[in-house]
Amino acid sequence: MQDIVIDTEEIQLDQFLKWAGVLASGGELKALLAEGLVYRNGEKESARRRKLHPGDVIEIKDMGSWRVCKG
Repeated sequence: MQDIVIDTEEIQLDQFLKWAGVLASGGELKALLAEGLVYRNGEKESARRRKLHPGDVIEIKDMGSWRVCKG
């Protein structure tokens, strides 16, 4: 698991994954969500713009996992 530091109190899922360098576009995330490969805190995620907060963990099957941290 990789810790990703943000400067705000919350960040949208699509923005977070771009910030972390995991995905290049929201379209990539949309496809992963449609396939059911994205999890937030262990539960399947379906919302591209879900607001994430420090402590949330995002996992994409076969890609890795990332924790939101406050900087």
